[in-house]
Amino acid sequence: MSDHRKGSLTSNEYAGFEGAYEWFNARLFGGVLPPCLITLQRKAKSYGYFANDRFGHRRYQEASTDELALNPDTFVGRSDKEIVSTLVHEMCHCWQQHCGKPSRTGYHNQQWAAKMVEVGLMPSDTGAPDGKQTGQHMTHYIIKDGVFDRAADELLATSFRLNWQSAVGGERPRPKGKNKMKYTCPSCGQNAWAKPEASLMCGECMEEMEAQGAEERETPARGDTEQPRRANDV
Repeated sequence: MSDHRKGSLTSNEYAGFEGAYEWFNARLFGGVLPPCLITLQRKAKSYGYFANDRFGHRRYQEASTDELALNPDTFVGRSDKEIVSTLVHEMCHCWQQHCGKPSRTGYHNQQWAAKMVEVGLMPSDTGAPDGKQTGQHMTHYIIKDGVFDRAADELLATSFRLNWQSAVGGERPRPKGKNKMKYTCPSCGQNAWAKPEASLMCGECMEEMEAQGAEERETPARGDTEQPRRANDV
């Protein structure tokens, strides 16, 4: 059996992401970010997302934790440094949730943009230097020789590696004739039906409704850029 198949695939891969979270938390955020559950979630047109208080403890009702999700479909063709830059992008949303003042749902405001620049990621709605730094749909690029660039190089000089991504061409075909999908508000549970990959907002909660079996956040828009779509997601 080859080395990459030894041990627990689940614990090994998630330990890598958890280790990266702790690494960047210490070096870029002064260790102030709370622990969260890091998950791999697929969502069309999304690199990942951050969601506040997404999980509640099964035995201790007062306990809750955030979710930071990454989309393995978007790992294909991207370097480990680019993938963990998405992790840090979402960590900036986590920082704003717990240490700043989050903006309205889906909007990336000046406080978030300033934190991104501080940690070495330049916000841009195009993924290039000509893009807007605030707005509803946002991505970023890595600032050369910035603090993230250096911290990531130090991490990659250790034994850190990401090993798994979605299989190329592995997306399941849609059932023939199925042209509507169920969407649910994550806050109130209200349901709606629309075409696949639609973008729906709950009028009661002003939350983006989620396709059943999918999740959301940092979205690749034009070309290979990554654009967040919800307030506490990317």
